[in-house]
Amino acid sequence: MPRPPLPLTLLKGAFLSPLKRPGTGHGNGGPRLRDRARATPGRADAYRRVCGFAPTGEPPGDTLPLPYPHVLAFPLTARVMAATAFPLPLLGLVHTSIEVVQHRALRPTDDLGLTAYVEKLTPHRRGTEATITVEATVDGTIAWESRSTYLARHETGATTPPRQGPGDEPPLPVEARWRLAADLGRRYAAVSGDRNPIHLHPLTARPFGFPRPIAHGMWTFARCLAEYGPTGTEPVRVTARFRAPVLLPATVTYGRQGQDFELRDSTGRPHLRGRVEPLGGR
Repeated sequence: MPRPPLPLTLLKGAFLSPLKRPGTGHGNGGPRLRDRARATPGRADAYRRVCGFAPTGEPPGDTLPLPYPHVLAFPLTARVMAATAFPLPLLGLVHTSIEVVQHRALRPTDDLGLTAYVEKLTPHRRGTEATITVEATVDGTIAWESRSTYLARHETGATTPPRQGPGDEPPLPVEARWRLAADLGRRYAAVSGDRNPIHLHPLTARPFGFPRPIAHGMWTFARCLAEYGPTGTEPVRVTARFRAPVLLPATVTYGRQGQDFELRDSTGRPHLRGRVEPLGGR
């Protein structure tokens, strides 16, 4: 069966969003879908530029940036989240965390077999979180996998206080400061295909509770990894929790100490906290 074009998938998800009734007790979570994908040089190079990775041909530019399979799988994950059986509205979903496990370096020429599915739905004090799992295989063996959580915000009646997390930890030593332009969300959308309206323009972000567009969580994740240094050449596990959204335009600071990295705003409020570990390490 031919795959639907990504714009049509997103349009379907937008159309169905007002009809969804968020909650962990509705629907079966959605389908398990499969596809194949391979990086195209022009688009991969554009991604490298927007996210700050070394250009193709410069070490380690002969391997795919560690987050890039997430982009290749985005049309497939969009189909999962736009499906009628997926109980959360696609519009307004906020990426709250990610774990990436890379079992081996991926080359731009690798033909990836992709699988995407909803692993679980979890109650959250601000709504419902869906965990989406993506697996990428090369010659039938899993080479890369990820687990992302996405939050659909809705009334829950919960009174549970916020859980202590990475954002409550002391700041890491600052290594870089970045000024993020107002159009960053549109530029990342162009290379990733993720055109969630919360990232594009103040007028399209306001209906979802944001006064200005917010940066894609996966851009902040990718930009931090580009600054961290080579992570795409060895077996590795990278985890990150997206804390407060980055309202664009913004000035942010990148901090690092050992295997830990983070992004904070100019007042010290945390946006992201992550960790890089050799596969099998803790």
